[in-house]
Amino acid sequence: MVYDMERRYRSYILLALLTCLITASAGCLTGSSGPAPGDTTTITVTRTAPTPESPVATIPAADMALQLTDLPSDYVIRDRTASAYGGIDKIYQDLGWRQGYRASFYRLDKDRDDTTGIVQEIDVYPPDTVNEVYALEKEALLPPDDSTTDYQVPFPQQGDRSIAWRETRTVDRTTIVTYTVIFTKKNVYEKISMTGTTTDYEVLRDVAQRAAGKIR
Repeated sequence: MVYDMERRYRSYILLALLTCLITASAGCLTGSSGPAPGDTTTITVTRTAPTPESPVATIPAADMALQLTDLPSDYVIRDRTASAYGGIDKIYQDLGWRQGYRASFYRLDKDRDDTTGIVQEIDVYPPDTVNEVYALEKEALLPPDDSTTDYQVPFPQQGDRSIAWRETRTVDRTTIVTYTVIFTKKNVYEKISMTGTTTDYEVLRDVAQRAAGKIR
């Protein structure tokens, strides 16, 4: 009899322990940190759209002008000036000329009687007429059909469109060479020329690239 009672008592204890374990397990599952069925979590990602580039220049013409640091060290400033409306041909006034700037530089070697100059002309127009300005200036550069001294030269494109020419003249038995590059970028037209007894195509190419990079 005593043995049966003791065995029943042990059975009650085991049953109570199993009940506790089952209850604890259910509690752990209920308190899980995972999302409940049907629960969704929304993550908002903010994307910053790139700022569109302005189709027109946003700085004054004077701020687009070449600086001495943009040229070889042996060049000096000859003149820097804003262009006046009264000094602009009427055809360009009618095309909406807005503002302009002109800068000129030169280098001089008296021992070799050598002089070379670089001139930059900057003009700002409405976006819808700047291409017409370019067409007029390009036509003005065209040499006569029978010319053997003026011709177009290969040149890296500057800005949106560009063209370059080489002209040769003889003055008092001295050969004078002129390189001219014209280009547009946004609503800006530029003309850069190098003239002298010692010209350098590579220098002009570098200067033109620097000038185009200043238009923003």
